[in-house]
Amino acid sequence: MKSSQVSLQIGKRGLTHGTIEAIKNAFKTRENVKVCVLKSAGHEKKKIKQIAEEIQKELGERYTYRIIGFTIFLKKWRKARNFK
Repeated sequence: MKSSQVSLQIGKRGLTHGTIEAIKNAFKTRENVKVCVLKSAGHEKKKIKQIAEEIQKELGERYTYRIIGFTIFLKKWRKARNFK
């Protein structure tokens, strides 16, 4: 059975080009990606929101995120979403 969600971790190096590429590759076969932010990356709400916005900016308009605790849930939509 194929899982519809992949789990990745962001550590002390923070958000790198390799992490962005891993997220993009995960979305080739999945609809949802879960990104866990480890303590070494910083456990501040502002920092996690900044990481989530940076990921969304790199991925594009078809992606949204939701932050729950220290986890960022990313979702890919068929059409671009306009949340304003």
